[in-house]
Amino acid sequence: MGLKKVVILGSTGSIGISTLKVIERFSNKFKVVGLTAYNNFKLLERQIRKFSPTHVAVSTKGVEYLKKHLGARQTRILNVEEDLESLVALKCVDIVVIAMRGSAALGPFLSAIRAGKTVAPANKEALVIAGDILISEAKRHKATIIPVDSEQSAIFQCLEGRNRGELKKIHLTASGGALLDVPKSRFDHLSVNQILNHPRWKMGKKITVDSAMLMNKGFEIIETKVLFQLSIDQIQVVVHPEAIIHSMAEFKDGSIIAQLSITDMRLPIQYALTYPERLESGLKPTNFFELGQFNFKKPDTNKFPALALSIHVGRRGGTLPSVLNAADEVAVDAFLNKKIKFSDIYRIVEKIVLRHRTIKNPTLKKILETDQWTRQETERLIFR
Repeated sequence: MGLKKVVILGSTGSIGISTLKVIERFSNKFKVVGLTAYNNFKLLERQIRKFSPTHVAVSTKGVEYLKKHLGARQTRILNVEEDLESLVALKCVDIVVIAMRGSAALGPFLSAIRAGKTVAPANKEALVIAGDILISEAKRHKATIIPVDSEQSAIFQCLEGRNRGELKKIHLTASGGALLDVPKSRFDHLSVNQILNHPRWKMGKKITVDSAMLMNKGFEIIETKVLFQLSIDQIQVVVHPEAIIHSMAEFKDGSIIAQLSITDMRLPIQYALTYPERLESGLKPTNFFELGQFNFKKPDTNKFPALALSIHVGRRGGTLPSVLNAADEVAVDAFLNKKIKFSDIYRIVEKIVLRHRTIKNPTLKKILETDQWTRQETERLIFR
């Protein structure tokens, strides 16, 4: 087989940058054919010059910038607001890495699946709000989904080749985020930068805030339920501060299979790109003698109520996960822009979730309508 052709949606974010590092290491196996970004024009320009994609997509301002700075380079410049769905469906594309955040990834995710591509999502929002539709369409169009999130990748690897009927539960690990050892009474006295200081992972701002409140782990519960066709009761969150065990699968006989590695996103990205092969990563190996010990704790849902709220939403399903996601996106953005306090994020999201009347088995249209309703209601609540 020749070079695998890759499109990266969100190439200037942390996941996109790490994906390009993996591709650069295995340049004899992969060819970048598409890159997309919103506002980081200068970095995107450097990526274009280095990887020579045939297509890029960027915002309207970015289109003007790239046309001015790239000259006669043979790269087709598309609009990121309009052309992602057609970009991922190009006949030449083999793998689509979804590194862009937010519900905006749903359209291109669905388009890639319907085109029968291998999809490597680091984006959990699309699976949270419309996971049942995405999984159903993937089966219908024989598309392959190989998750990039470290926890979902770990579960995928633990279950690979196993009899699903023998699975008892998934132990979904959580580092605990920046506030694990901080009293709840101090939450609103911390600066945005302190909240963004994750002890283990270097991630985008939004996901780091979600991690601090364990909302991100709540999203992962819903994502795990959908991706692996489990019940909520089969998923147990375990706080593991060292973040070396990325998740575990427990089987009926009591055996537990775990996936362990250093905290570097290049590992799950590489696994998704090279699957089913395993290749030398060149990264520092796990040193158990330096680690010394592993610690495990039960999550404190009184201190982090977003986790319990997410479990409730995961049980109800329907349009409610769309509400949880959209309300959280708007509230976290308000916090990052210093419009509300950290603890206000949960209070606002909970109010919007409790206000919504859930629609069971929604169509994609209903999910998107719910998303818009939620954003409007959340903005109103923040404004008041």
